[in-house]
Amino acid sequence: MNNEQLLDLVKQMTLEEKTAQLLQLTANFYEGTNVEGQITGPMEEMGITEQSVDASGSILGLSGAQAIIDVQQAYMKKSRLGIPLLFMADVVHGFKTIFPIPLAIGCSWDTELAEKSAEIAARESAVSGLHVTFAPMVDLVRDPRWGRVMETTGEDPYLNSLFAAAFVRGYQGDSLKDEPDRLAACVKHFAAYGAAEGGRDYNTVDMSERNLREYYLPAYKAALDAGVEMVMTSFNTVDGIPASGNEKLMRGILRDEWGFDGVLISDWASIREMIAHGAAEDDREAAYRAIRAGVDMEMMTPCYVHHLPELIESGEVEEKLIDEAVLRILQLKEKLGLFDNPLRAADPEREREIVFSKEHRQVSYELATKSAVLLKNDDSVLPLQPDANVALIGPFAQSPDILGWWSCEGVKEDAVKLGTALKERLTGGKVQFAQGSNVHTITAEQIAEALEVASKADLIVLALGEDSEMSGEGGSRTDIRLPAAQLELVKQLKAAGKPIASVIFNGRPLDLHGVIDESDAVLEAWFPGSEGGAAIADVLTGVVNPSARLTMSFPQSVGQIPVYYNHFNTGRPLNPEKTEERYVSKYIDSPNEPLLPFGYGLSYTSFSYGDLEVSSNEMTAEESLSIQVRVTNTGERAGVETVQLYVRDVTGEVVRPMRELKGYVKLALAPGESGTATFTLNEEQLRYHHSDLSYRSDRGEFHILVGANSRDTQKKSFRLV
Repeated sequence: MNNEQLLDLVKQMTLEEKTAQLLQLTANFYEGTNVEGQITGPMEEMGITEQSVDASGSILGLSGAQAIIDVQQAYMKKSRLGIPLLFMADVVHGFKTIFPIPLAIGCSWDTELAEKSAEIAARESAVSGLHVTFAPMVDLVRDPRWGRVMETTGEDPYLNSLFAAAFVRGYQGDSLKDEPDRLAACVKHFAAYGAAEGGRDYNTVDMSERNLREYYLPAYKAALDAGVEMVMTSFNTVDGIPASGNEKLMRGILRDEWGFDGVLISDWASIREMIAHGAAEDDREAAYRAIRAGVDMEMMTPCYVHHLPELIESGEVEEKLIDEAVLRILQLKEKLGLFDNPLRAADPEREREIVFSKEHRQVSYELATKSAVLLKNDDSVLPLQPDANVALIGPFAQSPDILGWWSCEGVKEDAVKLGTALKERLTGGKVQFAQGSNVHTITAEQIAEALEVASKADLIVLALGEDSEMSGEGGSRTDIRLPAAQLELVKQLKAAGKPIASVIFNGRPLDLHGVIDESDAVLEAWFPGSEGGAAIADVLTGVVNPSARLTMSFPQSVGQIPVYYNHFNTGRPLNPEKTEERYVSKYIDSPNEPLLPFGYGLSYTSFSYGDLEVSSNEMTAEESLSIQVRVTNTGERAGVETVQLYVRDVTGEVVRPMRELKGYVKLALAPGESGTATFTLNEEQLRYHHSDLSYRSDRGEFHILVGANSRDTQKKSFRLV
């Protein structure tokens, strides 16, 4: 259908049909889902009629080709105007083939592989009948207490923007209609959900508009520039107004300023939640505020279907607002080719061939190897030697709980376990197992068994971490250390006097005290996905040389949070050489710096940097700078070094961060080989939002900082003239 035909379709719809198109419900409302289609249960609780269900526009959370075919066919038989359903789901980091969590994918600094993971997730989802994924989440996060930090790619707006665009390209391809194995992507959560106070899910967000634009909005804008079809509102308030009713944010910035004309959907029940926020008296006012803000689709509350007709009849809401929303939804259905083929790519036979295929699992494996960050490796304890006699101890030694919170159709039992994979690889050595502790509890018998197994080994590999319930939505924590039972296990095994290599499976940056000092080596595995055990075993044994770099700082303790690399200097900065000074910006019981900085990660080889070279000590608006540094692999293994470029604007109209990431180059070098990392820096990259929100650069001095992470850099200066 062309746009005129879609407009004509809108004209043929009754007001009730139009408002029903704006309603999104879960699968158990629909005929054909093995749930009795009577006015009981969810329909009765929400006051939803069969007529509204029969005319509703989209369905949430159903998957499986045959199930979706059945529901769509039953729905189309009842559809007066032949308008098909949209099927959506949270395909966050894989459908059945689960990739590492997005925070881990960020640590790969590999946008091409991230795009490939989204393409595979789309392929598996589409053949299983889905049309839209609620991904990517591009919220910038500086607080690891927040459970949903596992869905982000980190604390940096530039890097988050690169990944946002990569995920959108992977999900959507070039044409949704011509590529039925793709999904429409929905960027979330607009806006600034990652800045929830205290790291507590759904909590208040309060910041200046300048701060919002400078750090939190860029990744959403990058997703829009990449062509994302949908945007999801966030649960939080922004400037005191819940996002789902925030007219300035949704119509002012998203629609008018950025020109977004795709579908805007509320997060689950967030329109009705305006009542709890104190921004709406009842469902009627919530519907009024949301439709005026430009929210097209209401997820899992009935405010629109119950109250939009009367709001239009009373003249409080213009019907054209509903027509615009319906048109956008119909346009998306047309882009997906659903009017021509309501079943789209759903195909039970192809589903059996494609989903969880060997090819897809191989990409999951590769991404998991590139996402594991080596945090410590004293005395080259890792990699394990082929003839190593290893005691593998800990609650994650043979745990399948390595997929993470948002694992869609992933099955834990399908995940490759670390112990199984490690035993297969150390064929010339020996691997002995002990549980050691559970995730949250430990017994004297478990300790005794662990010590017995450790006494017979040359080296201990400790498999520790959070279970998947300890992060994800609703998974905020005030204490981000490992559970006390696991810290006790570490303490007991440290006394055994054997080298310890700890592997951590988790969904957030942790306070690693109680582990990092007691271990000779630490590998951050995150939740690595379906092939996680195989990938981590290959990193431990040196089949793969770790190359990942942190995209979030690891704090010394919760008391430092938020701690992030691109912070301000303050008027009384701490001089590291004068730590005894009192009246400076510092803690009296902790360093200011994080335990591990943004961009940090080790390798099984070593790299040396030559002198930093900059083409000029002046930059103009017309002429960019060329920046080069020679890097040499000085070790005995091939490896990848991620050379990072940071810039500091020394003096600005608004205070500028101590450093900001502006680019990076990955150099793959053989032993003894050298390579040159070359960067181009131009005036546009020096722009920022001033106090009047204008976006421009300031003349004056700038520092160029290049190195292996945000802390360890070389510096040169130039002036923008």
